[in-house]
Amino acid sequence: MTRDQQMPGLSGVRSPEQADGLPFRPCVLATARRVARAAALAAGLLGLVSLVGWVFGVDELKDVLPGVSVAMKANTAVAVVALSVSLYVISPGRIRPVALAVSRAAAVLVALLGAFTLAEDAIGAGLGIDELLFTDDTVHQGTGSGSPGRMAPNTAAALMAAGAGSLCAGVSRVPAWVSQILGLAVGALGMLRLYGAAYGVPELEQFGPYTGMALHTAVALVLVGAALFLARPGEGPAALLLNAGTTGALGRWLFVTVVVVPPLLGWAVLAAEDAGLFGDRLGTGLLVFGHVAVFTAVIFTTLAVGRRVEVAHARLEWRVRQNDLLQAFMEHTPAMVFIKDLEGRFLAVNTTFTQTLQLSREQVLGRRDQDVLPPDLTRQGQASDLAVLKEGRPVQRQKTFALPGGRREFLSTRFLLNDASGAPYALCGVYIDITDRVAAEREVRRSHRRFLALLESAPDATLITDGDGTVVMANPQVKRLFGRAPGELVGTDVVGLVPTARRRRHHALLGAYLRLRDPKPTVLDRDLYGLRGDGSEFPVEVSVSSLRAEQETLVVLTVRDITERRRQEAERAERYEQQRRIAYTLQHSLMGEPPRLTYLPCAHRYLASVRDPGVGGDWFDVIPLDGHRTGVLIGDVMGRGLEAAAVMGQLRAASHALARTGATPSGLMRALDAFVGDLADQLVTSVYLVLDHGRHEVTLCSAGHLPVIALPPDGPACRLGAPVGVPLGVNEAGHAVPFEEATMPLPPGSALVLYTDGLVERPGTDIDAQVDVLTHTVDDVLKGALVDDPGILDQAADRLIRTLIVDADASDDDVTLLLLGVPGREGRGPRP
Repeated sequence: MTRDQQMPGLSGVRSPEQADGLPFRPCVLATARRVARAAALAAGLLGLVSLVGWVFGVDELKDVLPGVSVAMKANTAVAVVALSVSLYVISPGRIRPVALAVSRAAAVLVALLGAFTLAEDAIGAGLGIDELLFTDDTVHQGTGSGSPGRMAPNTAAALMAAGAGSLCAGVSRVPAWVSQILGLAVGALGMLRLYGAAYGVPELEQFGPYTGMALHTAVALVLVGAALFLARPGEGPAALLLNAGTTGALGRWLFVTVVVVPPLLGWAVLAAEDAGLFGDRLGTGLLVFGHVAVFTAVIFTTLAVGRRVEVAHARLEWRVRQNDLLQAFMEHTPAMVFIKDLEGRFLAVNTTFTQTLQLSREQVLGRRDQDVLPPDLTRQGQASDLAVLKEGRPVQRQKTFALPGGRREFLSTRFLLNDASGAPYALCGVYIDITDRVAAEREVRRSHRRFLALLESAPDATLITDGDGTVVMANPQVKRLFGRAPGELVGTDVVGLVPTARRRRHHALLGAYLRLRDPKPTVLDRDLYGLRGDGSEFPVEVSVSSLRAEQETLVVLTVRDITERRRQEAERAERYEQQRRIAYTLQHSLMGEPPRLTYLPCAHRYLASVRDPGVGGDWFDVIPLDGHRTGVLIGDVMGRGLEAAAVMGQLRAASHALARTGATPSGLMRALDAFVGDLADQLVTSVYLVLDHGRHEVTLCSAGHLPVIALPPDGPACRLGAPVGVPLGVNEAGHAVPFEEATMPLPPGSALVLYTDGLVERPGTDIDAQVDVLTHTVDDVLKGALVDDPGILDQAADRLIRTLIVDADASDDDVTLLLLGVPGREGRGPRP
């Protein structure tokens, strides 16, 4: 179904006229045709004035334009008038046969006149047509020694092309581009003569010894070329300029630029040369530069417009795909689907709709219910439409319709379609044929009587009890499972099949299930046991469901021995524990143990995620650098599991090696960023500090990591105000965001706290607020304490973990915490 078939006759919607696949506004096409007629009339007026001058011997009328040294020849004037008539007739688009014949005759006359004149120039002899009408007394006005009465060769070529173009424009079978290209050629010959006059270049006015083209002849040719180009505005190259889309707007802008700018630049350069401002070579250079500058601006403007066009085209393609998907859904769904406007006219229907009602789309689209549907369907449909419009929400009902193929049961859903503003603009209906389902429901009721037979064939032990738990039915499989015959169980309490010590719990579970308002089928396999006839216990899985039978609620219990499953689960649990220990060992081997530096006491904690126990992407490192500096690094690889741990191990090794080379914090981050960029889909946050114990200062660089908390000996705990760069792995080649480092004082007796996001990030909480909590806790725990005592730092680490992590055994992210104490002035720094 085409889009036109889907949306016929939508009132209030105006579509631009379409031609050659391009959108057009009718007013633009009409204006173009009027311009073509006006140009033809103007050209004809110039020719007519010159022709009158020849008839009455008035030289001023032959020249027309003041200061013109070449007169329009009589044959040229006749040809221009004939062209004017021919183009004026075909410009409106609708041409009567008589007018078309006149137009073609005039076009043929002009083409022949131009062709014969060119032939005279080619063979060097006259054919008697030059002074056929008038004796030429204007030879002295020519720019050459041409034959009396003979038009210039370029004029003859232009007239021959114009005649052929007018003849083609009047034939609809001939492509429009033929006449339009000829029109552009005619206009170009005229413009060439005008450029010669404007720039004072005689070579553009006359070719060799032949007569030159009159100036007003050039004007007439330009007008004729414009009329030819616009005679069929909705087709060919003219359509590319005049369409209402982006193509037309861009084309018109470029066309005007090309036509206007180069002549103006040329005129300006020539005027400056004539005034003696510069010579020919400089003028040529300036002209070339002007063209390059102008067309560079045009190119970039065009690229900007083209980008917008591409974006709009992509959005349009997306919408078309969505419409295609919707149409495909409508066509392939087994339900009847239709869309109507708010006045009840069908806008779209699918194949199922037409086949069910035995109607064609042409009989349905654009019509109302009463026009195409039986009275019963019309009445019910209108009632449903009113309900939807009144309630403003979907309406679903089950209905029975008498259709040509017989009575059918339908589940109908009707709902409104709203526009972007939320206002309804159409109504959609979906009718699902549930005749078979209704019949199936009847069959289910009949099949209930067969239930007993089916129960006998169930593979698992199945018991049916009443609401009190008394067995009313059991299948033969209970003998295999419990060692008791089904007949022995009927009338007994079902909890008799449960070990004595567990009967109270089993009875409570069954009672809780029966007290549910709408009990659903449930499978229970946790801590449930059965009792065999020999007194042995075994784990079971019980499927519980209920059914309503003759005003009585029955409970169906399906029991399965899961002894083998429990054994396999125990084996899997043992294997998991082994793997967990292996992973834990791997994690700690990758992270390593930081060195214990006597001059830099520290304490650290690492908590693994419960999702991947023992394996994660957090790491830290303390790196002795030289006699008075120590490097400290902490990082977090996004993600969990072995992959994150592997990346962490690589980064720890790389960063340790880079730090040993004496890399600055920013240099180390740049190197790590390049390293992470080579890894697929990895993102890492990190911060690197260099502690200078001699200068009592710290230099750090952060790659998207959380702020470092510092506790000076004489002030409150605070965040180190260092710039934060982008995470490692975000930068792209050629567009890297620089990593900045900052140096700030770090008095002896200070403490530093480094951590990963697992310590402060919690669902539903603000991470900045959690960092503030951590900062206040550091202030409370370490304020006034001897931070050069590792034991105090160790106690502080435990306090911070308890404060920030409510349940360490349930943490869903890796947590890494590192506390550093800078010894007091009496403490010793690292040895050289």
